[in-house]
Amino acid sequence: QVQLVESGGGLVQPGGSLRLSCAASGIIFSIYTMGWYRQAPGKQREFVATISSRGVTNYADSIKGRFTISRDIAKNTVDLQMNSLKFADTADYYCNLERLLEFDYWGQGTQVTVSS
Repeated sequence: QVQLVESGGGLVQPGGSLRLSCAASGIIFSIYTMGWYRQAPGKQREFVATISSRGVTNYADSIKGRFTISRDIAKNTVDLQMNSLKFADTADYYCNLERLLEFDYWGQGTQVTVSS
């Protein structure tokens, strides 16, 4: 059974940074393409970033150059380093396996609020 547990969210001022982490249970993340997704209040869930089993990354245009997705093999986590945060980055952030998206399976997510 796959469990997705996101952490690291919080309240941050514009221009600040946060590091989100997605912990694995029942699966080794490193052999799958993993992604981060977010859903802002009143909006659809959207793609943020992915990282493949070979380390190839892909980013949404809205966060390119500001966010970095990475793996920590020892901890079996997939992380998202978020820098230069903007008001528009306020959302609930979720991690997921690319292969699970079609099943609409999601964890609890972690809240990121950017506010002055």
